Amino acid sequence: MSGLVADPAGLLVGIDIGTSSSKGVLVTPAGEIVARASRAHETSYPHPGWVEHDAEKVWWQDFLALSRELADAAAGRPLGGLAVSGIGPVLLPADAAGRPLRPAILYGVDTRADREIVELTEELGADAILERAGTALSSQAVGPKWRWLARHEPEVFERTSLFLMASSYLVHRLTGEYVLDHHSASQCDPMYDLRAGEWAADWAARVAPGVELPRLVWPTEVAGTISAAAAAETGLPQGLPVAGGTVDAWAEAASVGVSEPGDTMVMYGTTMFLIQVLADPRPHTGLWTTCGAFPGTYSLAAGMATSGAITDWLRKLVGGDFADLVRQAADVPAGSRGLLLLPYFAGERTPLFDPDARGMIAGLTTAHGLGELYRAALEGIAYGVRHNLEAMHASGGRAQRLVAVGGGTQGGLWTQIVSDVTGAQQQVPAETIGAAFGDALLAAVAVGTEPREWNPVAGTVRPDPARAAVYEEFYAHYRSLYPSTVDTAHFLAAQQRAADRARA
Repeated sequence: MSGLVADPAGLLVGIDIGTSSSKGVLVTPAGEIVARASRAHETSYPHPGWVEHDAEKVWWQDFLALSRELADAAAGRPLGGLAVSGIGPVLLPADAAGRPLRPAILYGVDTRADREIVELTEELGADAILERAGTALSSQAVGPKWRWLARHEPEVFERTSLFLMASSYLVHRLTGEYVLDHHSASQCDPMYDLRAGEWAADWAARVAPGVELPRLVWPTEVAGTISAAAAAETGLPQGLPVAGGTVDAWAEAASVGVSEPGDTMVMYGTTMFLIQVLADPRPHTGLWTTCGAFPGTYSLAAGMATSGAITDWLRKLVGGDFADLVRQAADVPAGSRGLLLLPYFAGERTPLFDPDARGMIAGLTTAHGLGELYRAALEGIAYGVRHNLEAMHASGGRAQRLVAVGGGTQGGLWTQIVSDVTGAQQQVPAETIGAAFGDALLAAVAVGTEPREWNPVAGTVRPDPARAAVYEEFYAHYRSLYPSTVDTAHFLAAQQRAADRARA
């Protein structure tokens, strides 16, 4: 035991469970970071299209390691509150005591439930789903994965009593409370009624009959307090308030002040993710419409399947480092001397929702080098960002303020290209460390602290008119390239699946 005590004015703990690593921070009520911690972990791919995490070995063991490290870093100073976030939406079936019955089925990267997506859409009606749940069914949706479980693992389904995600699993382990935050629930399509702000009990009963649904809380609401048993394991004080928590991207948006209608987060990472805050729901067939992280707000969300993953792929191919690649790309003019890249290297999520889309580099000649290829990758991702922002605009959303976050904001070239392509300014905050910092803010709000100047703006990226004019023409060709090559992409995707099956 660390000897820590809980105090409403104490330090705040934020811990996030990511796809490939988990991170934690210890923060003062004024937003000053006292300590950071991280831990890498493995993601399981047991079959083609399956992506899983072992909740005990990954989520809980990561939490234990991070909480103990942060408790030690507190050096006896009191703690005020804790919030956790995690990947989502995910499906973790558990027994009545909260013990996992199988590994968690992850979010949209897990594509096993294709049949169930089609089946549920036909059964409930595409228009009815969009109107009530806010989002068309896709691999991101939890409902089809429930039906897949009932069909393919009936012995697990029959033993299931509770439904958990990464954040709610940790809250349950820490406090004994069976809850889920409204935002995470709103990603459980078609099980949540977006406009009513509650479970769609009739549809949930059709998708997951016999499963007790968790009590709904807001991410900024105290869900419970740390039990004596959890305190003994984690090093955190018994009685420490634990906020409801949420999905990692929404915690990251909170960390940079994306909380008012029109605020839009652009997250530069392995994948590109965008969240725009709304005052009311605005469903769009090519986007995700959800509850926001704060009561009374909604979100339009978009996600590209690959972004930084493409630049990392190039780096590994040539054995170089990112700093050198960025220098070479910066010396190449806008348009990459006649190259155009489709960034669909792992299919595409929004606004295409096409798992069989494939990457393409058009215009290659022997005169092109690594600098052109790397810049074309950054430009292709930027065109994808613009495509998603235009979908948000078509839905009625207005990106009045863009905030750039994530590791890809370092160096400045990538963010500059996105501003040039979209014609939009982007604010870059002082801290872009991610969801754990946002968790600490959620914890602060939950215990009654009103954080001010939590993460001030450190700089602004402005579009260059000359480069923007070049990109305008390239963007038109970008938009036409996918529909003109989609049949070939789908043929090649089928060939790739056949080759994967042969190797298995």
